[in-house]
Amino acid sequence: MARGLKKDLTSYGDPGFSLFLRRAFIKAMGFSDDALERPIVGITDTYSDYNPCHGNVPDLIEALKRGVLLAGALPMVFPTISIHESFAHPTSMFLRNLLAMETEEMIRAQPMDAVVLIGGCDKTLPAQIMAAASVDLPAILLPVGPMVTGHHRGEVLGACTDCRRLWGKHRAGQMDEAELEQVNARLVPSVGTCAVMGTASTMACLTEAMGLSLPLTAAVPATHAERRRLAEATGRRAAALAVAGGPRPSQILGPGALHNAAAVLHAIGGSTNGLIHLAAIAGRLGRPLDYQAFDDLGRRVPVLVNLKPSGQHYMQHFHDAGGVPRLLRELADLLVTDAPTVAGGTIADAIAAAEEVPGQDVIRPRASPISAEGALAVLRGNLAPLGAVIKQSAATARLMQHTGRAVVFEDVEDMGRRIDDPALDVGPDDVLVLRNTGPRGAPGMPEAGYLPIPRKLLQQGVKDMVRISDARMSGTAFGTIVLHVAPESAVGGPLALVRNGDPIRLDVPGRRIDLVVPEAELAARAAAAPARPPPLPARGYARLFQEHVTQADRGCDFDFLV
Repeated sequence: MARGLKKDLTSYGDPGFSLFLRRAFIKAMGFSDDALERPIVGITDTYSDYNPCHGNVPDLIEALKRGVLLAGALPMVFPTISIHESFAHPTSMFLRNLLAMETEEMIRAQPMDAVVLIGGCDKTLPAQIMAAASVDLPAILLPVGPMVTGHHRGEVLGACTDCRRLWGKHRAGQMDEAELEQVNARLVPSVGTCAVMGTASTMACLTEAMGLSLPLTAAVPATHAERRRLAEATGRRAAALAVAGGPRPSQILGPGALHNAAAVLHAIGGSTNGLIHLAAIAGRLGRPLDYQAFDDLGRRVPVLVNLKPSGQHYMQHFHDAGGVPRLLRELADLLVTDAPTVAGGTIADAIAAAEEVPGQDVIRPRASPISAEGALAVLRGNLAPLGAVIKQSAATARLMQHTGRAVVFEDVEDMGRRIDDPALDVGPDDVLVLRNTGPRGAPGMPEAGYLPIPRKLLQQGVKDMVRISDARMSGTAFGTIVLHVAPESAVGGPLALVRNGDPIRLDVPGRRIDLVVPEAELAARAAAAPARPPPLPARGYARLFQEHVTQADRGCDFDFLV
């Protein structure tokens, strides 16, 4: 099998000429013949001026290249698109599959014997894992790491749970514009991903739990020297993968890896987005995610990580407490500990090397959990035949069993127009319903599921109420919020049939979400108003997305990539 520069030659009809031409052009970069004979490690470059989360990527690349060179291989950096949550229109989820496709094709198109994938901001790591699973070239991931915390008036701050909390105070009239501007300058004090257990941190932890990154890479802050040392070690390991030809993702991402990722997702108080991404990764492996098994696991795995939004602390504190390896030790009897890792050993090896930190309160013992059950619960019922999800670890206990009347918003624009209207007919016991915000309806399933509390209720002191949608929400968000209702309303899901005033019953312990309306009435409504999917865009990626995106229960991947 061809290796290094001889691999995947451009088709000119003459392989000898193809290699001759390739060598001629690459020598323009100043490479020696000795360098060009080495195994090649590709390194993805996800840096962009639009992506402050990835602001440390240039430093990481230098450390990676150093590690690759020290181990005797040749590093080759290549760019891919860079997706940031706050800068991607209409939503980052719309572009996740594009990044996965581009990454897959660029790995296939260029000669490399192994690849290092650098990601961080929410959709990048899952897109890269999806690509790696599809290509099945030896691969290792390097998360960029979380930002450090900031401070305001003696209070520790970190994006982005505190962003939402403090914005809520401003909307309620409890924080003026001047203080809001002060806070705005302090919430994001450094490069790196969100400082709480949002989607970026969740996916970094899941990546490590699946064995696709080196131990401790999930939680070391982006600005710490240790992050660069881990990058160098990742480069060394990538060179070893290139020489050995493995292990490949297909050898690491077995049922045990997916089980371990699911357990960690529950235990860290992880993002609801993590479930969608895990479903997409499982789909690429030909192993559809079993939502019932995931929920059953959550009955046994408690939340042990005391981080916002489910707890009190921040990612740098999780690192100081021992990070993912220390958490894995606490969960060992619930894990598949002989699952292999890209480091060359097993999860058991990572557990054996875990640091014990006396007196820390970030990784709780099983006897003293943050929540007795896992972070996420999968709901079913006549409102969600294919399932919905709630982050029960960040919800309000008194609302976990609740019946209220529906207050319906047709789409994001309708919600924006009416949510703060003083004339809106809404009370604290009502259920806010947002539809037409799913994979096809929006499109791209935006993070609009964190419906804001109507201003007039905020001013009355209401801090939470039941909210339901076919959208997503940020992993940094909190509240009693039912998400990912499938099938979505735009393709005829039952959410489309809800009317203002309808009773909706939420029963999280019973894992139910139901519209309390006779089935005959629902059938009549469906017949009178058949589903009207949004019109297909005329061209381009938007049309591809609308034609091929799957529902939330299958990870919102494209049907032809599963």
